[in-house]
Amino acid sequence: MNDQRVYNFSAGPSMLPLSALERAASEITNYRGSGMSVMEMSHRSKVFLQIFEEAQDKLRRLMNVPEEYQILFLQTGATGQFSAIPLNLIGKTGKADYAVTGNFSNLAYKEAQKYGQINLAVSSADRDHSYIPRQEQIQLDPQASYFYYCANNTVYGTEWDYVPETGDVPLVCDMSSDILSMPVDVSKYGIIYAGAQKNMAPAGLTVVIIKKELAGHELPYTPVMMSYQAMIDKDSMYNTPPCWCIYMLGLTLDWVNENGGLEGMEKLKWQRANMLYDTLDSTRLFQCHAEKGSRSGMNVTFRTATPELDAKFVAEAAQAGFVNLKGHRKVGGMRASIYNAMPVEGVEKLCDFIKKFDQAN
Repeated sequence: MNDQRVYNFSAGPSMLPLSALERAASEITNYRGSGMSVMEMSHRSKVFLQIFEEAQDKLRRLMNVPEEYQILFLQTGATGQFSAIPLNLIGKTGKADYAVTGNFSNLAYKEAQKYGQINLAVSSADRDHSYIPRQEQIQLDPQASYFYYCANNTVYGTEWDYVPETGDVPLVCDMSSDILSMPVDVSKYGIIYAGAQKNMAPAGLTVVIIKKELAGHELPYTPVMMSYQAMIDKDSMYNTPPCWCIYMLGLTLDWVNENGGLEGMEKLKWQRANMLYDTLDSTRLFQCHAEKGSRSGMNVTFRTATPELDAKFVAEAAQAGFVNLKGHRKVGGMRASIYNAMPVEGVEKLCDFIKKFDQAN
C-alpha cells in the first residue's frame, strides 16, 4: 500500500486497483506513443476504437457473455436504467414484476410505475430490508414483460444468494455493486446492468449486457439516448461515450484477470467479508444490520447501541486511516464497503481496530 493512501471503505465511487491507477498515471499525458491523453482523443480515432473494442472483448471473455448478447457502454448512471428498462421492455404486455429489497430497487420500482402496471412481487420492507426473501415468497405474474431485482443492496448490506426463477419472464438485474465479484451465468438473464463506480471504473460509465432480441420494442416516446436498439445499432457510439471510464474499465479488467478472474474475486470477497462479520459477531458493542444468510459480501452494515458511539467510531477510524465508514442516512450506523479493489490487509487492519475499539468502550 502506498504510504499516503488511506483504506477507503466508500460505497461508491470506491477504491480502484492501485496497479490500474498507476498504469493510467504513467499514460496520462501520452497514451502508448500517441502523443496525447486518452481524455483528449476523438472517440472515432483508430487508437481509441482499439481501447473500446479491447474493453468490450475483455468483459465478454471474463463474464463468458454469449454471442446473442450485446455489451453496451452507456451514460446516465444506473439510475438512468430505472427508466430505460420499462421504456424498452414493458410494451410487450404493459406489466412488470419488481422485487424491492433495498433503496435502489425501491427507486426503480417507483420510476417504472410511470410506464405501466407494476406488480410488487416481493418486498423485504417488513424487516427494514435486513433479509433477502426466498423464492417461495415471490408472487410472480406470468403476464409480466420482465422481472426486476437488485442483486446487492448497498444501503442495507444484503445480497441475493440465489438467482430468482421466473419461468419464461425475462430476468433484469441491477448488479451495480457486486458485478465482477463472482462468476455469473449470463444466459439466465435478459439484462444485467451496472453503474461502474463500485467494482469497474470511475463514475460516469454504465455497463449494460442485453439479450439482443429484447431490444427494438421500446415505447414510441422513448428518448433516443434510452433506446437499446439505437445504442446497439451504433455500438454505444450514438454520441460521445465516457471515453476515460472505458479506458479505466479495461485496466481494471486486466487486474481482475491477473488476480484469478471471477473465481479469484469470489474467493477474496468471502475471505474479506467473513473475516469482518466474524469480528463484528464476536464483539459486545457491535451488531450487524443484515440477517445471517442474507449478508452482503460487498457492503457490511453495522452499528453500536447509540448514535454518539457510532460517531465516535467513525471519527477515530478516520484518524487511523479507515475512511468513509459512516452508514447511509436511511440506516445510520456504519458501513464498510469492501469491493474487489480493497486489499485483504485493509480488512485485517479494520478488524484489529474494531476489536480495540470494542475493548476500550
